[in-house]
Amino acid sequence: MGEFTMADTDQSNRPLSPHLTIYRPQLTSVSSILIRITGNALIFCVFLIIWWLFAAATSEQYFIFADAILTSWFGELVLLCSLWAIWYHFLGGVRHLIWDRAIGLDLKTAEIFGWIVVIGSFLLTILTVILL
Repeated sequence: MGEFTMADTDQSNRPLSPHLTIYRPQLTSVSSILIRITGNALIFCVFLIIWWLFAAATSEQYFIFADAILTSWFGELVLLCSLWAIWYHFLGGVRHLIWDRAIGLDLKTAEIFGWIVVIGSFLLTILTVILL
């Protein structure tokens, strides 16, 4: 009669967490997620470059094949996106180093830093493509 089991808990009085459909993403949360995504995507890019170097060291025919893929429109798009990811990840890391010094932690400055990372990554990508 007084025995308690997990199935007996009354959950009707417990508050529900907000659902994702009513959550408004903030620049700082989206930026944090993108830092993780770009970091993992860059691993893929590193493997592509290692594969290209391996092909160059293996044989001329294998290099021609790998080079054709990396210099195709799709390969160049992947490398361009990887270039943006490098700049985004770099600027996001600099922002975190600044935050580690307890600078710019207020909401307004954090949002400004977020926009600097976003806009700066695109500008540095464009500048890199122009210079190279």
